[in-house]
Amino acid sequence: MTTATPRASAPTMAHDIQPIENVPLRIQVADRLRSTILSGRLKPGTVLVETALAEQMNVSRAPIREAIQILENDGLVETIAYKGKRVKPLTAREVGETYSLREVFEVMAVRRILEINAPLDDLRAHCDAMTAAAEADDFAALVAADEAFHHALIRLANHDLLLASWKNLYLRIHQIMALRNRDERNLSEVAENHPPIVQAIADGDADRAIKLISEHTRILAAFDPATIVEAL
Repeated sequence: MTTATPRASAPTMAHDIQPIENVPLRIQVADRLRSTILSGRLKPGTVLVETALAEQMNVSRAPIREAIQILENDGLVETIAYKGKRVKPLTAREVGETYSLREVFEVMAVRRILEINAPLDDLRAHCDAMTAAAEADDFAALVAADEAFHHALIRLANHDLLLASWKNLYLRIHQIMALRNRDERNLSEVAENHPPIVQAIADGDADRAIKLISEHTRILAAFDPATIVEAL
């Protein structure tokens, strides 16, 4: 009787291979334009000319038109009668309302983080990233780290409805932060505003943490968007 020789098992497939994404061109164009608007490189009030954008982005006008419609649905673009589409202007009232609501959300997040004793490593990492960006005078990196800090603050609260509600404000918050920070240009000051908030949370000092996050939000809200736009 012949004994069968065991066959070597075949190597298993790796599970970390990312699929190839086939992203529609209109989505790619919308993402690129959205980033440009949110960073402040396309000013509020700027008229969006399809032919010029198509030439700059080396695409036809169709995906440009579709992308602009996506951004209009986002609330970043508006239609002006007889003039076409433009980046939606910011008003002092809209800035004030956005940041008053943001303050409510972030104060709630701080309370939740303290209640559940959430880990603060992500917040500290974003603070370090802001400091590094300020030292390198890298405005784009500072904005990205600043945004990541506040998103992490909300996420660490572990409250799904709070996170979903905050995301509804995200686009305008991002745009206002970018415009305000671009006008400020004192990147070190922007970066230095955040570590004391984290330290107060780490110390378990709810009153100080809430005071700091409230003051931080109110300072960001206290600017005239018309002045910011003129300065860009």
